[in-house]
Amino acid sequence: MTKEAIVQVHDLSKVYEMGEVRVEALRSVDLSIYEGEMMVLLGASGSGKSTLLNIIGGLDRATSGTVRYRDRDLTSADDKTLTLYRRSSVGFVFQFYNLIPSLTARENVSLVSDIAPDPMPADVALELVGLQDRLDHFPAQLSGGEQQRVAIARAVAKQPELLLCDEPTGALDAETGKLVLRVLDKVNRETGITMAIITHNVAIAAIGDRVVRMSSGEIHYIEENAVRASIDDVEW
Repeated sequence: MTKEAIVQVHDLSKVYEMGEVRVEALRSVDLSIYEGEMMVLLGASGSGKSTLLNIIGGLDRATSGTVRYRDRDLTSADDKTLTLYRRSSVGFVFQFYNLIPSLTARENVSLVSDIAPDPMPADVALELVGLQDRLDHFPAQLSGGEQQRVAIARAVAKQPELLLCDEPTGALDAETGKLVLRVLDKVNRETGITMAIITHNVAIAAIGDRVVRMSSGEIHYIEENAVRASIDDVEW
């Protein structure tokens, strides 16, 4: 059965103007993201991939073109509508973990309970990412990989339909990065959350259902992987 596109981007452009400098971050981008897939956005720094993900996630607005989530037009949405969209439908994982130092892992994840309509219990989310034995540890007591897994648990605990990951392994060494990728792979397979992962690492592309290659604000190719590669085959 053909999967449904939950996000549809059409003719999307984003221009930043700083005085006399005009930067075209995105140029007429067309892209669909399908229900339940793990999509990898691949490109060098400055290729436009973070700008695209920020617009899809409702963190930024396009200069022209359209972004639709299900039956909603996000490009014409007001700030309140975008806030509700981010709160209920989208989870974010960034390169840096953005944990609150004075809160334990459990408390950091529990923060979403105040904003999500149907949150997953923090203990359940942390068990999903393999941190059931670190619930009451503070960020300073956790390794970088463990902190990133707490950040993933926090995003997943919202039970979003869409999880957007911007260089989630960018601050980690190779082995720790693979561990985080295993967690993301597990979350996608076990929960069905649709996932888009930004990376500049070509090897990571093989673990996704599709790879979208970006350069100079444009999509240069979209390739489907017949079989998702094992995380153990990823080489930094």
